[in-house]
Amino acid sequence: MNFLVKSAKTIFLAELVSGMLLTLRYFFRPKVTLNYPYEKGPLSPRFRGEHALRRYPNGEERCIACKLCEAICPAQAITIEAEPRSDGSRRTTRYDIDMVKCIYCGFCEEACPVDAIVEGPNFEFATETREELLYDKDKLLANGDRWETELAACIRADAPYR
Repeated sequence: MNFLVKSAKTIFLAELVSGMLLTLRYFFRPKVTLNYPYEKGPLSPRFRGEHALRRYPNGEERCIACKLCEAICPAQAITIEAEPRSDGSRRTTRYDIDMVKCIYCGFCEEACPVDAIVEGPNFEFATETREELLYDKDKLLANGDRWETELAACIRADAPYR
């Protein structure tokens, strides 16, 4: 009896017909595909994209050169050099991130006591050369200035979980 059922399925192409019926059923349903470059899906406030250095509202950079982000980075992608200022505080003279090495774990963001380094909402930063992925302090501050409104909104939305 099992042989007859198997033969009938083979002769009448049961698997092929069931597959075509499934395709036909999904053909008339609403589409869920996004037309990516023109339509973008929603991002979580916790999304970790391109790095940025933030400033205080008065324009002063937030980084206090504590080097916690450099110490906690598992990929050793962050390099910081600092010097003391006249008022006794320290400020960075060099803040580099090798985005090729970075694994976007977010440890640097969590370790920072003043929310200076953040990972912003930008995920479209493809380049043509590797050298363009070596971010220096000026590039990171420019990212922070460009994305400040989105960064502040994401930090506010994520505040209950910090």
